Amino acid sequence: MKLSTESLTRSAGTDIIEAHGLVKKYGDVIALNGLDLTVPEGTILGLLGPNGAGKTTAVNILTTLLEPDSGTAIVAGADVAASPGEVRKRIGLSGQYAAVDEHLTGFENLDMIGRLYHLGKKRSMARARELLERFDLADAGDRPAKTYSGGMRRRLDLAGALVAEPPVLFLDEPTAGLDPRSRTELWAMIRDLVKRGSTLLLTTQYMEEADQLADDIVVIDHGREIAHGTADELKTMVGGERIEVSLHSEASMEDAQRVLARFSMDGLYVEGRSVTAPISGGAQTLTEALRALDFEGVKLRDVGLRRPTLDDVFLSLTGHMAEQGSKETSGSEQSETMEEAR
Repeated sequence: MKLSTESLTRSAGTDIIEAHGLVKKYGDVIALNGLDLTVPEGTILGLLGPNGAGKTTAVNILTTLLEPDSGTAIVAGADVAASPGEVRKRIGLSGQYAAVDEHLTGFENLDMIGRLYHLGKKRSMARARELLERFDLADAGDRPAKTYSGGMRRRLDLAGALVAEPPVLFLDEPTAGLDPRSRTELWAMIRDLVKRGSTLLLTTQYMEEADQLADDIVVIDHGREIAHGTADELKTMVGGERIEVSLHSEASMEDAQRVLARFSMDGLYVEGRSVTAPISGGAQTLTEALRALDFEGVKLRDVGLRRPTLDDVFLSLTGHMAEQGSKETSGSEQSETMEEAR
C-alpha cells in the first residue's frame, strides 16, 4: 500500500536514487519482483522487510555488486548497469558485518581504503586521521582492529564508507548486534552525516531504528513493496491510539469488557487479565473510560494509552514481528560484497 500524502514532498532536493522495476531471480526463487525505489537528496530512506524479503539484494544491485535481471537504477546520476564504475566513485557501503582487516590498525584500514580510491598518499593519510577523530577512534587509531569492541568496529566500518566523501551511503543493518549504547551513538553519527549533506539508504530489522532515523520508509516482502510512507503515516494504517488496562482480578473482566466496548472503535483484544481497546480522542477518551470503569467498580492494576509502533505496523503487514539481527546473506558472502565495493 502506498500512502498518497503531501508530506512526502519534504525532500531537500531531487531524487538521487531512482530504481524502477528491479527483478532478480535465483533459479526458481524471486528475490526482487518489480521493486521501485526513490530517495530524495539529503534524506534517509528506511528499507524494511522480513528476513529474505530482498533488502540486501536491492542494496547489492544499487551498489553494482549484482546485476538485475530486468529494471533500471540510477544512483547519483549514474546508471548502475551502464556506468558501474561511476556509481562506485559516488557511493559508500557499510554492510551487515564490519568489513575491516583485523590485523591492520584503524588508521591503516582507512589509509588503505583511501589508496584504493586513488586519493594519493598524503590525502589518504590525512583523511584517515580526520575520520578517526570524527568517529571518536583517535585514541585507538594505532591499535590493531582485532582489539576493538563491536561498536568500535562498526564505527570504523562506517568511517571506511566515508573515506572518498561520497554523496550517497548504503547502510545494510548497520547496528546489528550492537548493545543499546553503541546503537544510540551510531544513530547520532548517522544523523550528523545527513546534516552534512549525505543521502542514505538504510536497511534494518530494528523498528525503533527506522522510527528514529528514516524520513521515508518502504516495507517490502517477497521482493516487492507492500507499504510506503513516513513512520507516522504507517502507524496510522494500523489504527489510532489504544487503551490498555490490566485488572486486579479476573472477576472484573466481564464488567471491564462491557465498559471498554462502548469506547472501542474496532472490538477488544483480551489476554489474561489485560484488555486493549482501539480508540479515538486520545487522553479525553481515556479519562472518560476511566471514570466509567470506576463507576462500575472495576479495580485496575495498570492502565496506559499508547500509539501503534512500527513493530505493530510490521506485524500487521507481514504477519510476524521483525527478526532483529537476522541476515539475508552469509557472513562470507557479505564480506566478499564489502571487499568488492571498496
